[in-house]
Amino acid sequence: MGAPTETAVTVRVPAKVNLELRVGPLRDDGFHSLSTVFHAVDLVDDVTVRPASTSSIVTTGPYADAVPAGPDNLAMRAARLIAERVGTDEHVAIEIAKSIPVAGGMAGGSADAAAALVAVDALWDTGFSPRELHELAAELGSDVPFALHGGTAIGSGRGEQLVPVLAKGTFEWVFALHHEGLSTPAVYAECDRLRGREPVAEPEPSSGMMAALRAGDVDALADNLHNDLQPAACSLMPRLRDTIAAGLDEGALGAIVSGSGPTVAFLCGDRSEALNLMVSLTAGNIADEVVGASGPVHGAHVVHDVRRR
Repeated sequence: MGAPTETAVTVRVPAKVNLELRVGPLRDDGFHSLSTVFHAVDLVDDVTVRPASTSSIVTTGPYADAVPAGPDNLAMRAARLIAERVGTDEHVAIEIAKSIPVAGGMAGGSADAAAALVAVDALWDTGFSPRELHELAAELGSDVPFALHGGTAIGSGRGEQLVPVLAKGTFEWVFALHHEGLSTPAVYAECDRLRGREPVAEPEPSSGMMAALRAGDVDALADNLHNDLQPAACSLMPRLRDTIAAGLDEGALGAIVSGSGPTVAFLCGDRSEALNLMVSLTAGNIADEVVGASGPVHGAHVVHDVRRR
């Protein structure tokens, strides 16, 4: 077989939901100390990179208009970061097929950055180790390292320090999406305002959450869903309270605002219950969009590489 007529690498990367997010005090670097349990779900973006004479980025899919196309795009920054590290002046054209919501608390931009790291590393055969890719990811953002790894993991520091969690079984989720995004800095600022001057302890994962994941106990997991940012997100977007109440009334086992919002994640007992909840929420016009997903799933990984044809 002859050489491929085109060189391209496509990487698939999942969204995340925070099963638990405990926010500690503000650090000297401007970030808050965090203890969070990340969980990757099979709502995914595909990021394709190709050699090019100049750098470019194109996004397709339902959220394309909300994705920046310039140098501030996290995927483009990831490609530039690798180029700087290896000392090359090569360029890439990046295409993002986007299904993860933008500014939805599901790490959509961070996921694309992680996918770009993996794709450009493969395209240029730079040979970065997993640890080196993790360090590059941490430079790009707090959620980027988890998008590389996927699965279920405890995040500490500002979220970039990861320890895998052994989670038994698969969990079924329904996500109520609100297309009006929430600014992550604004949500953290509102969290600080609501807390006032009371001292805040250093956060740590709860024993109940860890036990629920080890046992694969969906009811216990529902009981232990927790997000310190949820009151702040609901303060800035009061309709989230109605969304949460509607999902619980329609049979969800548990509900949580994902990250800084405004996506609301509903945990369901099984796939059938998830489908029923999706129908009910859609019929009730509870959110701008309703999607289902399962987790945990793998992090950013190559799904197409024409160099190997």
